[in-house]
Amino acid sequence: MDKIPVVGTVVRDARHGRVGRVMGHEGPYIQLRPLAGGREWDAAPERIRVLTSDELLSVLLADANARRGQFG
Repeated sequence: MDKIPVVGTVVRDARHGRVGRVMGHEGPYIQLRPLAGGREWDAAPERIRVLTSDELLSVLLADANARRGQFG
């Protein structure tokens, strides 16, 4: 990745196969948190990719559907 994403950007971490929101930067790593909240994890900048608009919409829709099934 050429440019470090700003806090709040949603990215995919290829190493962990997870999507997270950028929460900060610490040393050589980027701290990510799951979109629904939870424990942060460190990701190497070269292993993350900013989601496209379509990918972000898909991830948010899947999260909303999962929550709906969980509570309703």
